[in-house]
This record gives sequence, structure tokens and C-alpha cells, in this order.
Amino acid sequence: MSEMREGEEALPFDPAELAGDGHIVFIGRIVSLWKNRAECPKNMAAARETGLPAQAIVDAEYRRGLLGLDGASHVILLTWLADAGRNLIRQRPRHRPEATGTFALRSPVRPNPIGVHVVRLLGVDEARGILDLEAIDVIHDTPLLDIKPYFASTDAVPEAVVAKRDGA
Repeated sequence: MSEMREGEEALPFDPAELAGDGHIVFIGRIVSLWKNRAECPKNMAAARETGLPAQAIVDAEYRRGLLGLDGASHVILLTWLADAGRNLIRQRPRHRPEATGTFALRSPVRPNPIGVHVVRLLGVDEARGILDLEAIDVIHDTPLLDIKPYFASTDAVPEAVVAKRDGA
């Protein structure tokens, strides 16, 4: 874990050391050009700007679940951000003058470091378990938790807002 910034607050325990509530399995891995967090884009918009494609590789036992996914233009990938810290409950991003609650941020540092990525799907090879992606904002070999089709009719919320804070 990196050094804490002024205003940040850690939990009095490490969530990674608690007994699990559910049994999560990894269904595959992400293939990207990003080797560490420092060079990885901070979000999907920045990842798309790089123009660098990526792949999700689904493990053999889950590949039959890809049937029909080739009709989707976009998918939601859920990933396990294994390199992220898990103990901060308040954080101060570099671009903000003050700390805010972890659940008000998209930071990977959170009790359960689950990444949510809406990605353009360029191709599906069900037999080999390969999803070709326009871009991704995670490091190479990030574990894949789940894949869901993105439905603009139900997933998009055009009127959604997050109030801007000073320095945001």
C-alpha cells in the first residue's frame, strides 16, 4: 500500500484478512499492455484514448457461457483488482483538496476491489474463450469475475449526476 495522503483514513482492520462471505471464482483473465498501475489508464475514457486493444480470456470450463454474446456491441466486465489496497475508508485523490468517502469514489482501493468496465466488444471466439475489446483500464493478468451484456435501454441513465466538489 502506498503512503497515506493528508485527510485519508484507514480501517482498523484489513478486509483481506476477514473470513469470506461468499465464494468468488475467477472465470478468466484480462490481457492488456499495462504491466503496472503507474502506466495503466485511470479509467475507460483514458483507455479508449490510447487506441490500444485488449482481450478477456475466459477459462475453458466457462466458455459455453459465451453463446449469444457475439450479438452485443458492449459488455460489462467485472474484475478483481488484486493489486489495490483494501483498507482505506476515506481517500484523498491527487486532484482533490480534501478527503472523501471511498464509496463516493471510483478508486480501486476499497474493501472489495471489484472493477466495473463498460467495454466495446470487437469480437467473440467462443471456442477459444477470447473476447476482443476496444480497450481496458486494468493491468495485464487481472482476474475476470463476470461478463454481462450492456443494455443501453436499461443500463444507461442519462440524467444521472454526481455533484462536483471543489477541486473535482
